[in-house]
Amino acid sequence: METSVLEARAVQRHLRKSPRKVRLVADAVRGERVDKALKKLSFINKGASIDVSKVVKSAAANIRDKFQEERLDDDQIFIKTIFVDEGATLKRIQPRAQGRANRINKRSCHITVVVAKQEETLTD
Repeated sequence: METSVLEARAVQRHLRKSPRKVRLVADAVRGERVDKALKKLSFINKGASIDVSKVVKSAAANIRDKFQEERLDDDQIFIKTIFVDEGATLKRIQPRAQGRANRINKRSCHITVVVAKQEETLTD
């Protein structure tokens, strides 16, 4: 495990998608280099892949902005951590037969992406 000082993060809060569905996409790119992750996200056939790719691009831009003297490219940056937390749940009512009602939970989530610079490991 390498210790990297060069890292940045990006957070998307209150995304109106279920966290369970977004986690499927986030798990697919965990630990990948940013260029590979963005390529993989462009081919994933899920609605959340667009939102996850936006957060990954934002985190990559944040690390480039934070460490401008480093000249970082997408192939030098990797996704250190990515996780999806549950956000606020909107509770709605669906009318049913005979005066009953069912509750509809409209879930939201928060996506957090932490990227870091790929450390070169020296093998002797």
